[in-house]
Amino acid sequence: MRSAPEPPGARGDGDDAVATAMRAVDRRGFLPRAQRHVADADRPLPIGHEQTCSQPSTVAAMLRLLQVHRGATVLDVGSGSGWTTALLAHLVGPTGEVLGVELVPEIAAWGAANLARQATPWAQVVPATSGTLGSPRDGGWQRILVSASPDELPGELVEQLAPGGRMVIPVRHAMLLVERSDDGAVRTTEHGTYSFVPLVQD
Repeated sequence: MRSAPEPPGARGDGDDAVATAMRAVDRRGFLPRAQRHVADADRPLPIGHEQTCSQPSTVAAMLRLLQVHRGATVLDVGSGSGWTTALLAHLVGPTGEVLGVELVPEIAAWGAANLARQATPWAQVVPATSGTLGSPRDGGWQRILVSASPDELPGELVEQLAPGGRMVIPVRHAMLLVERSDDGAVRTTEHGTYSFVPLVQD
């Protein structure tokens, strides 16, 4: 995905949980060999199949909006190289659960191998199920991160959000925070303008 410049403090700098995760999970391990020398660059980097490893400042901003807590259940839609899944795994810790889903089978397999080197068995990357957006589960997901942009907010993903849950998703050029209250009511707020690769369903 691609993004517009971020405001100061949006990167992984600082002492919060997101900054700690971004320091702990080396982006180099989630890039093709030819891209590893620019792993520290604050820009998206190509990983093949017209996909990218996301811009660090954008990832940091999205994770801060998501407010991932220890022990959370998290769905990572468009997990790509596995980097965001690994960051989420660091945030939730071993009492949590993270599932990354990726549409391109070759990237899903590579992302799963990248993630396996992190020794976080509570997280995995799997190929997306044909005809299904996300991964429905009983009770829903407490957090959902989406790293590609649909033309409109997908009701299918909103339905997968647990009561009290949060989803961060780019829709067209707006970063949306979707919050589902305990009574099921949904509130949506905008948080900046970005440009992402399209969200494609098989």
